[in-house]
Amino acid sequence: MTRDAADLPVPTTERAPVSDADIADLPSPARRYLRFMRVLGRPRDWSFRARFSGRFRMRPDQRWLRCTGWQYNSGLEIARVFHMRIDIAGLIPMYGHDIYRHGRGHMHGTLLGLIPLADGSGPAYDIGELVTYLNDAILLAPSMLLDLPASWHAIDNDSFEITLTDATNDTANTVSAVVTLDERGAPTTFTTTDRFRDVAGTPVRTRWSTPVVSWTNENRRPHPAHASAVWHLTNEPFPYADFRFSTKGNPIQPARIRP
Repeated sequence: MTRDAADLPVPTTERAPVSDADIADLPSPARRYLRFMRVLGRPRDWSFRARFSGRFRMRPDQRWLRCTGWQYNSGLEIARVFHMRIDIAGLIPMYGHDIYRHGRGHMHGTLLGLIPLADGSGPAYDIGELVTYLNDAILLAPSMLLDLPASWHAIDNDSFEITLTDATNDTANTVSAVVTLDERGAPTTFTTTDRFRDVAGTPVRTRWSTPVVSWTNENRRPHPAHASAVWHLTNEPFPYADFRFSTKGNPIQPARIRP
């Protein structure tokens, strides 16, 4: 599903640049992070597109499989459209599609685009997709959060907690995460307990993190060059996704008036 197919909104005018006054009331580590992300003086992002490639696995004992994907996130309406292709044995494609819109999350997986493998929805997916949206915004387009119902709280000099609420439905979804920074203000880890791992067909709340291995700059926009996703199981961490954002073709594309 594309942005157009999802019928997501677009603004009619350019958005104002972010100023020092816009972040003055945020806690110190959050301000340091936003300065590292170079949001000051730049128009507020209202959406972005991103492309990546890497590897993925579904179980700790499974070998890594090659994957590629893309996503579109909107800040005018809290929405996320995510597509990933996983190549089994280098020949057979498996597709994963995640969408979050109107406060509802949905995950759908198929083999060859035809044979259903997974189909999930409900409160656990609503929360899980929203906190993944928050993770995307923190790492790729943080100025979107300045116009959303997000609250920021310092934990110490090098970390803060951020909470995001989406009240587009009668029952509001609220998620939180802890962002840890290095000496530059660059995020090193995003950690939350608002995600649910599938265990024998049942979603189980599990600590989840996205360590960032390295950062790069493109058009004066810092973004992760290499990051991973980790489930923190009882016995040991389970890294299950390892993504690299290609530097070719401007893979991180903040949209303006016409996406």
